[in-house]
Amino acid sequence: MADQPDQADNETETPASTDGADATDAPATDGAETAESAPAEAQTPAAEAGAETPAGAQTPAAEAGAEAPAPDATDGEAQAAASEAAPAPAPAEPQEQLSPKQRRRQARARRATKSAKPRSPEERHAERVVERRAKAVRRRARRLQERAKAVERRASAPAQEPLPPVHAPTEGTRKLRQGIVVSDKADKTITVRIDVARRHRRYEKIVRSSGTLHAHDENNEAHEGDVVRVIESRPLSRTKRWRLVDVLERAR
Repeated sequence: MADQPDQADNETETPASTDGADATDAPATDGAETAESAPAEAQTPAAEAGAETPAGAQTPAAEAGAEAPAPDATDGEAQAAASEAAPAPAPAEPQEQLSPKQRRRQARARRATKSAKPRSPEERHAERVVERRAKAVRRRARRLQERAKAVERRASAPAQEPLPPVHAPTEGTRKLRQGIVVSDKADKTITVRIDVARRHRRYEKIVRSSGTLHAHDENNEAHEGDVVRVIESRPLSRTKRWRLVDVLERAR
């Protein structure tokens, strides 16, 4: 309660103090007003810009702040859920193995699609001729390469031992027959009768048989009725396969 009279005294004294302050501080207030007016004028564009912007519109900074909220744990959970919900990429289908014939067909199809304009028969024939020549060159080079490799292989291979011949020139045992000359009319040829006596296997009876053969007589030494010995030889004519060895007994 004691403070209330003091406040009343101060209120009564304020007019005088204000008058003095006004008289003494007038220049200072004018400078302050000019200083305050300049920033106010400088701030007018921003104020005008702020006044022009509607209440519902937001500044770019505000919009950016609104669009880019601070990262939160919920965003990570949302991204994880989205990644789980996204369908997994389909596995790559295995490429089928094509045969050489199918690959050639595809290559021909690609070449056919590349050549858009139709070609004349002369142009197609010229292309075939060029392709054949190229193939012939490659074929010739390949053959020469294979021949060179074969020569090198034979040169580097060790020497093989000579194999024995399949039909060795061996001298076998020739057959000898003894008989009687029954004809010497032909030149250098005699007909000899060969008598054979043998025992039958089952009946054990002596079975006699005879046969004739033609023998070569170079000097016409044997005559009819002589007992001669002949030996097997190479074919000398259509019927001669024997040769005279010697005359054992002359005919009387």
